[in-house]
Amino acid sequence: MTAVRPERSLYAADSGDRALQEAFVEGAFPVAVYGLGKMGLPLAAVFADLTGNVTGVDIDPDVVSAVQRGESPVEGEPGLAELVAETTADGSLRATSDPAGAAADARLHVVIVPTLLDETKDPDLSALLAAVDAIAEGLSHGDLVVVESTVPPGTTRDVVAPRLAERSGLDPGEFGVAFCPERTASGRALEDIRGAYPKVVGGVDAESERVASLLYDEVTSNEVVRAGDATTAECVKVFEGIYRDVNIALANELARVVDPLDVDVSRAIEVANTQPFCDIHEPGPGVGGHCIPLYPHFLTSQVETDLPLIETSRSVNDAMPAFVTSSVVQLLGDRGLDVADADVLLLGVAYRAGVDETRKAPASQIARYLSKLGASVYATDPVVDVGDVPDLEATPLDHDAIESTASQFDAVVLVTAHEAYDTIAYDAFENGIVVDTRDVVENASIPVYTIGRGRS
Repeated sequence: MTAVRPERSLYAADSGDRALQEAFVEGAFPVAVYGLGKMGLPLAAVFADLTGNVTGVDIDPDVVSAVQRGESPVEGEPGLAELVAETTADGSLRATSDPAGAAADARLHVVIVPTLLDETKDPDLSALLAAVDAIAEGLSHGDLVVVESTVPPGTTRDVVAPRLAERSGLDPGEFGVAFCPERTASGRALEDIRGAYPKVVGGVDAESERVASLLYDEVTSNEVVRAGDATTAECVKVFEGIYRDVNIALANELARVVDPLDVDVSRAIEVANTQPFCDIHEPGPGVGGHCIPLYPHFLTSQVETDLPLIETSRSVNDAMPAFVTSSVVQLLGDRGLDVADADVLLLGVAYRAGVDETRKAPASQIARYLSKLGASVYATDPVVDVGDVPDLEATPLDHDAIESTASQFDAVVLVTAHEAYDTIAYDAFENGIVVDTRDVVENASIPVYTIGRGRS
């Protein structure tokens, strides 16, 4: 199918709500999705499956080439490879590295590019601004621009909308701008996009919010919640991440009283959570990934108000790799072994089980601390190529060699609860100790220290 740009408008359209939705599903409004990463490609494929008229945009030519061949460069997403193959085969999904060209053909523009932190931990909007500038080159009267990238609150209203108007030459009332946060997790993107959770929308004006809610009501099988404005919708996404960061920090801080009180903190949390007003998360080695560790900075960077709870929670979670390291040192010392003379194996370098993502993963920091203390650190992971992880101060070990080399290790740290580690015979580490950061090691006869439960 070749994209043809019609004269019909999305924003401030004369047609009724249902007519607009039917035209959208029939492909009358070409869609451009900017960013074909782990969340962008699934989103583009879902839009293509729904409307039959989508162009995916990415600056990486390898990504574009893969999609053009009908292949998914994103792994670990059930059903995505098949959906990309189907939608590219019938022309519903196309790919290009020319964002301005895609913008010229599109009526709905969806931006889902990453927002990272710079060296000073301030949000880096460069990818978003590049997409916005490209859209502005092809923006027309009646178009709708939707930001799905997680951004600091106020960005859509104060940065995106004015920049689009300035660079397109259009008046603000001639096109729509809305924010619709992606609420997806790696490994379940298609399921999440299609309706695992309510979809949140917020516009820079009432018409933008109305149109965005109508379109996303076709995308999701769940409800669409109108936030009231774009900044509120941005806060929803940021607040969700901050809630988890603060809650995990609470669990991690409680885990530190295991030894002073000689108590099983994780069991206490489990029982406490039987009360419906209590929902404490589980302790662990820290918080990784490209979401939760970043979102608190999206808020603190926007206001001069002191936010001590949020800032302290970040510090607590950032300190957990050091706590894990100290636990290793203590258990080794109990066996009369100096950490500087120890061989230590890290099980898992991904930040979450089953996901090939290592950004801000606790394993990298744990490896760095142990290496500074003189330990010889090794690492393995069944879903990540350990040798490709930047700045990981550890020697890669093949997953299949774990048990055959077990006797050489003085300490084992289970960092990521991959399913592949459920069947490991930990007694094979006959000369070592285990620090279990995920509460999964059971029935081991060697010394085990579990974060949140203590020694066993």
